[in-house]
Amino acid sequence: MHRTIAAAFVALFCIAVLGAQGQSSVERDIVKLENDWGTAWQKKDAAFLQKLFADEYLSTDNEGATYTKAQDLANVAALGTSVTSFALSDMKVHVYGDTAIVTGLNTTKQTLKGKDTSGAYRFTDVFVKRDGRWQVVATQGSLVAKK
Repeated sequence: MHRTIAAAFVALFCIAVLGAQGQSSVERDIVKLENDWGTAWQKKDAAFLQKLFADEYLSTDNEGATYTKAQDLANVAALGTSVTSFALSDMKVHVYGDTAIVTGLNTTKQTLKGKDTSGAYRFTDVFVKRDGRWQVVATQGSLVAKK
């Protein structure tokens, strides 16, 4: 009898711990959007990005330059711009109602307007939920210094 109660307690404890470590459906949706965003850059899928970026979208790059939605969409299509690979890691999603903030690391091989901008970037992205879908309103990336 005691063995059964102990086993049940251990099972409930494990379920509680594993459940706490898992992501919510919103967090999973945001992580998927982050990956889809990178894939859209690879495929030069401006139509996807047009929907993902909010009208007030603003991107701040590692040198402090800012890009509006129209400017970033133009960057995607620009000659000499390509993303060969990207790997997102260390992502943390914090949801505050209809706002989500994502921090993480993007290790990428890419060129922007003919300039090699490959490297590891720490990023912060801000999403808002409108009309039942998540959109990016702001993104900021910082190049991780090589040690």
